[in-house]
Amino acid sequence: MTYMTIAIVAGFVLDLIFGDPRWLYHPVRLIGHLISGTERIIRNCLPANKTGERIGGGILVLMVVTVSTGVPAVILSVAYKYFWQLGLALESFWCYQILATKSLKVESDRVYIALKDRGLEAGRKAVSMIVGRDTQNLTEEGVTKAAVETVAENTSDGVIAPLFYMLIGGAVLGFAYKAINTMDSMVGYKNDRYQWFGTAAAKLDDVVNFIPARVSAVLMIAASYLTGMDGKNAARIFRRDRFNHKSPNSAQTEAVMAGALDVQLAGDAWYFGKLHKKPTIGDPVREMEILDIRRSHKLLYGTAMLGLILGIILRILVL
Repeated sequence: MTYMTIAIVAGFVLDLIFGDPRWLYHPVRLIGHLISGTERIIRNCLPANKTGERIGGGILVLMVVTVSTGVPAVILSVAYKYFWQLGLALESFWCYQILATKSLKVESDRVYIALKDRGLEAGRKAVSMIVGRDTQNLTEEGVTKAAVETVAENTSDGVIAPLFYMLIGGAVLGFAYKAINTMDSMVGYKNDRYQWFGTAAAKLDDVVNFIPARVSAVLMIAASYLTGMDGKNAARIFRRDRFNHKSPNSAQTEAVMAGALDVQLAGDAWYFGKLHKKPTIGDPVREMEILDIRRSHKLLYGTAMLGLILGIILRILVL
């Protein structure tokens, strides 16, 4: 195997073991600071109209992706050239930080523990840390649904998509993906501030997630069978409801998750005090229960493991 392949496997294992400890500074925070600082500079230089903001948003994407990719590329190139052990160690560490399997499980499990041990208010507070919707009026079912949807969507965004790009271009391409995904989460909103400025980031995020989202869905269907869930229904709901979302990608894994758990996800939700009408995903074969959060973790880990195994096999065959 090449150094890059070894680094990806090592990073995957490190992520499963350690997750994202709060004391460890995460490179996504640096990318976030880069996005915020660059946005301020661009807004000060360009007119605050539709054309100016669209151009500014495009400049933001170009600058952030270039820096987020170029800096680790140069560092790794130098490290591998003069001391390959350092290069391998550094790339392994960065691959570990780019992935988010355990942290997704841990953060969503906090919602489960809060609901189970401390009640609805604690559950609302816990889920507010991982979703963008308003949570103050959510029922227990609503809190559970929000947590499960987050696991479903981020199985692609936080695990399979970065793994997909790392299998192609190592940590460097992984950072390119994280930069795009982080920009979308920061500026890709259709509100007054980002209606035009965030267009480029949101569209590019849709493009880079198009293939990984569908790969994630197929892997999750396979994981449904392997973990003893309703794989047949997961495949059925995927075929029927995978486009029940404004985003072309978000409903791909949510549909599989809903089918595998035999529950209904999505539907109307409140964001920044406004009700957004959204179609449902899946059929309410049974009512949701808080244990569904932990059932979603089985699909998360099963999908991640399948993604790594199949990805490494394909990478070795191609090389």
